[in-house]
Amino acid sequence: MDTKDKEDLPIPPAFFPKIAERLFESRTILIHGEITSRLAQEVTAQLLALSADSDDPITVFIHSNGGHVEAGDTIHDMLKYVKPRIRMVGTGWVASAGTHIYLAAAKEDRVCLPNTRFMIHQPHGGVGGRTTDIRIEAEEIIKMRDRLNQTIADATGQPIEQVQKDTEKNHWMSPEEAVAYGIASRIIESADDLS
Repeated sequence: MDTKDKEDLPIPPAFFPKIAERLFESRTILIHGEITSRLAQEVTAQLLALSADSDDPITVFIHSNGGHVEAGDTIHDMLKYVKPRIRMVGTGWVASAGTHIYLAAAKEDRVCLPNTRFMIHQPHGGVGGRTTDIRIEAEEIIKMRDRLNQTIADATGQPIEQVQKDTEKNHWMSPEEAVAYGIASRIIESADDLS
């Protein structure tokens, strides 16, 4: 087995309990990859367990290209539901449903690392079937779009008209642009900058 093959192997399962224990002790949650119902379940369980453990702040690191809107809604709502303060750290890319999750934290608690890219857009549909079903789904997607746009406007301070314009297509932002837009509050470079 060459070095490249070794790099592609997943983390050995024996390490998972140790990693999970250390993350729990440090009150840290990782949201990485596609937003799915399974991920929403895992994050919900972690949030509820950490919330039951103490009211100390919880730090969430997010690196996500987005995914299932309703799974993103679940994580967004649960982040707001729990009592502890949520500190959100964007890393890599925070896009689509990932941005929706990121915006659940209070603005002053939304930070990012220097190479994070952000993206907002309208929800995508992929509906087939009978004409009446397609019409119903299209109406639901429009409602979802309006709700997500309002969430972005409320969390960033941008006028809803600007958000509607920006989400018509993929709207990418650098960390500096995300700070100017109101998505992130500041860019950090080390753990010392988080507090």
